[in-house]
Amino acid sequence: MARTPRPISARARILGAILAVACIGLAIVGSVTFLVQRELVLGEVQARLVAQVASLESIAGVDDEDSGQGSSSDSADSSVTAGEGLRIDDFLSVEEYLFAVVSRLVPARNEASVALIDGTVKYIPRTLSGFDISKDREFLARIIEETAAAGGTVYGTALTDQGSIRYIAIPISMPGDPDSGIYVRAINQSAELKPVTTAITTYWIAALAVLAAVGIVGWFVAGRLLSPIRQIREAADSITIADLSPRLRERGNDDIADLTRTVNSMLDRIEGSVDVQRQLLDDVRHELKTPITIVRGHLEMMDPTDVTDVENARDIGISELDRMTRLVEDINLLANVEGDGFDMKEVLLGSLTARVGELVAAIPGHTWRVEAIARGHVLGDNDRLLQAWLQLADNAAKYTPEGSPIEIGSALDESAARLWVRDHGPGIPPAARHRIFRRFDRAHGKRTVGGSGLGLAIVDAITKAHGGQCVVADTPGGGATLTIVLPLLGTELPAPVRAGDVVLQREASG
Repeated sequence: MARTPRPISARARILGAILAVACIGLAIVGSVTFLVQRELVLGEVQARLVAQVASLESIAGVDDEDSGQGSSSDSADSSVTAGEGLRIDDFLSVEEYLFAVVSRLVPARNEASVALIDGTVKYIPRTLSGFDISKDREFLARIIEETAAAGGTVYGTALTDQGSIRYIAIPISMPGDPDSGIYVRAINQSAELKPVTTAITTYWIAALAVLAAVGIVGWFVAGRLLSPIRQIREAADSITIADLSPRLRERGNDDIADLTRTVNSMLDRIEGSVDVQRQLLDDVRHELKTPITIVRGHLEMMDPTDVTDVENARDIGISELDRMTRLVEDINLLANVEGDGFDMKEVLLGSLTARVGELVAAIPGHTWRVEAIARGHVLGDNDRLLQAWLQLADNAAKYTPEGSPIEIGSALDESAARLWVRDHGPGIPPAARHRIFRRFDRAHGKRTVGGSGLGLAIVDAITKAHGGQCVVADTPGGGATLTIVLPLLGTELPAPVRAGDVVLQREASG
């Protein structure tokens, strides 16, 4: 079977994005700079040619309106004729005039000039500081052809063996002289652009060096930034059901550090939840093992021929099965109250207190009295609060001497609402108060009373789901007072607390 190709790592993708942005930025800057510098150089070349025309006109004495300029093959309307200054008719012939022009207008660097008479090279500058175009027959033939076709001054650009050349060709004629002359002035654009080309080449070499440096630095920086994420992945890979202890090291105070703390908190909750589930399974196994052992023992020792013995074994078996049924029902109830199924509405404390007073009166063996009724309301699930309060009352009835009074009541102040049950029994030792809300746990560690041992755990789960807490205090004169403390209406409630959070928080407070 073909292996799925490994996707590109986040480190490589981040580095690729950085390099792509840097490369685009450098390319834009380099291209714009090159184009601007190139246009400046070409503009300077054109300006120099225009200045040469002006110089020639100064020598020839041509009127401004008789000269023209343009792009390739652009032409003026007339050749050089008479004007002010040193007039062309001061010279005896076209040949004499061109000699004067070539002698006076010496080409500068990267420039060339030549004078043609009747299509033949006649004069070239004696001081050749630029380059020579007098031997380029193809270029000169093009000049002759263009000036003949245009009938005037011609600007153009030609690609020659010496590079790209920008030129101006000015036809010269004189009345009475049959000779036809052309003065050609050219500038080597390739040579003029060479500094710009060298600069842009240097720029790209430097840009490549910068990209290489950015790539090296970015690789290590991206790796360092992504190292916490890699640690998260490694920690997640190392976690098993047998070992939930690996944690991430928190460093810094940035988004990655916040993610690390969040993952550690999540792992804490998972570990706590798993521990609670393990404890629940152990406790359920223990709780179910006892009635099974009892029933099995009585069945093994039962005399099938003795009717009385059979009836006793039957009664014991039914009793133990009833206890297991209650245990399963309580476990199911605890699972429900630890879920999210709460119908949060306004609960009137007076009506809730009166209802609890009516229901507890049916619990035998004690004198029940409603001692205080609060006026006001809280946000909660009326049925769940009723269930939790009745469970506190039932717990008080089980652990106090028969015939002793038990009081219930509600109170409301500026900080919270309180639903309490007060008994006059043996009380709860301070050292045991932190564990009475655990599953299958009792204050005295003995199972001398009936029940599954989940009653107060159910109360605690309901209270936590309402954002409250259970408080245990001594009753004056002896006994214990268990109170459900609830936040007032309008207080933002936390998310329902799972069993793992309940146990962890209780153990931390204990």
